[in-house]
Amino acid sequence: MTLQNLVSALGLLVLMGLAWMCSTARRRVNVRVLVWGLLIQFGFAAILFHGRLGAWVMGLMNHLVVRLLACAGRGSEFVFGRLAVPPGGISAGGEPSLGFFLAFQAFPTIVFFSALMALLYHWRIMPWIIRGFAAVFTRLMRTSGAESLCAASNIFVGVESAAVVRPYLLRMTRSELCTVLTAGMATVASNVLAFYVYCLRDVFPGIAGHLVSASLLSAPAALVMSKLLCPETESPETLGRVVREESVRSGSMFEAIIDGSTAGMRILFGIVALLLAVLGLVALVDQFIGFAGSRVNLCFDLHGEWTLNRLLGYVFYVPALLMGVVPEDAGLVAGLLGERVTGTEVAGYQSLAILLQQGRFAEPRSVVLAAYALCGFAHVASVAIFVGGVSALAPTRAPDLAKLGGRALLAATLACLMTACVAGIFLTNESPLLGVWITGR
Repeated sequence: MTLQNLVSALGLLVLMGLAWMCSTARRRVNVRVLVWGLLIQFGFAAILFHGRLGAWVMGLMNHLVVRLLACAGRGSEFVFGRLAVPPGGISAGGEPSLGFFLAFQAFPTIVFFSALMALLYHWRIMPWIIRGFAAVFTRLMRTSGAESLCAASNIFVGVESAAVVRPYLLRMTRSELCTVLTAGMATVASNVLAFYVYCLRDVFPGIAGHLVSASLLSAPAALVMSKLLCPETESPETLGRVVREESVRSGSMFEAIIDGSTAGMRILFGIVALLLAVLGLVALVDQFIGFAGSRVNLCFDLHGEWTLNRLLGYVFYVPALLMGVVPEDAGLVAGLLGERVTGTEVAGYQSLAILLQQGRFAEPRSVVLAAYALCGFAHVASVAIFVGGVSALAPTRAPDLAKLGGRALLAATLACLMTACVAGIFLTNESPLLGVWITGR
């Protein structure tokens, strides 16, 4: 184990200690949740990050996602023509690409993967997988069946995951509600994950396998951080009991495709609206910060640009170091984490792609850890999305959900950093996964 791996281990302990210090009931923390949550993550990471089997599995996942993206591109090219052809590609008519267009190349993948997930639900494949994960969390970590099921479903879907536990929302404890929000913000849905892969696949060939791994690691991390920040002080109705999801199966395969693609369009428009609004508001805040900063520069004879992302970069500099990022890259990773909080993870991954194109990173390890840390909906806009979405399913719990929103965002942010620390503990220079990063095979 190298010094960087030890730093990642220390960072993991520091993050858990910070969560405990901010806990609502420090003496009520369930040690079993912490121990088994860590063991699940360590076991999974040990399999993937060490040995040929893990590298083969990651390479297979990466290859599968990339092939699915190629299939998604067929529909995009038919609808948008040359605008949908990725950089360096040639259309079916022999026309060269016009360059990268986010709206015409990356966004349509969301619709395709939403339809694919709907098909997997219709064929009862996805519910079976989700119940398996939920059973592991419930029986080993001794969490409630409802919150475990919600955390497991968040590995594959987004805010709609709360619908699988709709019957239990009205009677959930505050701790369970915090877990529902945290799990939603600490993970990413598979359809959006495909969008990140599209943005990064040319500069980070093995990104798909790593993001799938990060999504799997983030679910137990969300349970750990949620139970540290908001421990259970009541008696959950489904404590230690495996429950089944509430779901309505589509009447036919084509109905599932229609429902999935329609849901994908809603997600797509939601992302577009968020990017337009949030990035514009961040630019407005930057104007005020820049004006105040210029006055400070004049008073104290300082130099440098003042922006919100830069200030947040200072905030995340120490967490970036604790993740195990080398000091030469800590500033870059901290800036990406700060950008995720204000501009969503979409902007963070796009900036990561640009930094990779510019060759700004000193070590591949830093890139991998940044990808793991960014893999989550842990940003300000998500608080409104998830609180509003869950409140729509259980209107009487809206006051509790609103109060828990800020705490859940903190827990989700710490969970994403925790996922990066776990990856940092097991990722070494000899790890086959660094080869996956370089070659994509």
